[in-house]
Amino acid sequence: MSQISPLPDQLLKTLRELIQQGRQRALRAVDMVQVQTCWEIGRHIVEFEQQGETRAAYGKKLLPSLADSLAREFGKGFDVTNLRHMRGFYLAFPIRDALRPELSWTHYRLLLRVDDATARQWYMGEAAAQNWSTRALERQMGTLYYERLLSSRDKAAVTAEASTQLAALATQTTPRDFVRDPVLLEFLGLPASGRLLESGLEQALMDKLQAFLLELGKGFAFVARQQRISTETQDFYIDLVFYNYLLKCFVLIDLKTGALNHQDIGQMDMYVRLYDDQRRGEGDNPTVGILLCGHKDQSMVRYSVLHESEQLFASKYRLILPSEAELRAELEREQAALEQEAEGTHDE
Repeated sequence: MSQISPLPDQLLKTLRELIQQGRQRALRAVDMVQVQTCWEIGRHIVEFEQQGETRAAYGKKLLPSLADSLAREFGKGFDVTNLRHMRGFYLAFPIRDALRPELSWTHYRLLLRVDDATARQWYMGEAAAQNWSTRALERQMGTLYYERLLSSRDKAAVTAEASTQLAALATQTTPRDFVRDPVLLEFLGLPASGRLLESGLEQALMDKLQAFLLELGKGFAFVARQQRISTETQDFYIDLVFYNYLLKCFVLIDLKTGALNHQDIGQMDMYVRLYDDQRRGEGDNPTVGILLCGHKDQSMVRYSVLHESEQLFASKYRLILPSEAELRAELEREQAALEQEAEGTHDE
């Protein structure tokens, strides 16, 4: 039986480069169309607002009304936060032909954080010329690279330091770096990227926990998985979102495969506050957040609820939500079962 000859290194290298270049061209083409669409949406909103009486009639209700219709038809990429970004995008970059096609919508959302128009234009030009990723652009803006260059007498030293930091960033790639902007998938009408980037264990645990909560029969209604909420500059994804019609509140659940730390707790507190600000209706009680730690040596559960919650409500949710003991036991049981199943498959 003849052996298969080893692959020629040069051929394999050439094919890899072709595939990578093709992916980059495809991403850039979609990026350009998305940027142009966002700019046009912003232009139409601003021009509509400038129609005097119409603007006075709609006031602050315009963007929420538009978002309600557009997001329902085209996805979360057209929620109130992103429509506000698009409106600001047009105002900050009123000449479409001056936009740089090398930059993505995420680049421009970051640039909107720069108040000074001259600095904003400089960062845009440098990001395009130097092929900065969004992480690189955020790093340069965060360290006031432009401002330091203007004020420094030793511009070469400032540039060298920035280049060193960017080189270190380039080596810290993750799967999410390839899908540079999760909103891009929503723009195309494709499934959200959050689920695609989960680890197998985390995905399986979330499947089990979702079924577990629905089986409790205490008023839980499933809302979403990997639901995106946004600040002015960043997107975050909540593992599981439920609505409890007995408590009349949203329940957010986030799973951490390692041990909980103060950053996790602070992040959940932010999730709860953002969710209340963006999704909570007039008749809804304050949102509840549940943090689950999947570390097998120290499975922990932490509840988070807004400080202004009435004590009566706080007592009530403890009766209806699963107890820490129930959640801890379910998490440990399912994790052990999944790990045992994985070990059995590996042994075979």
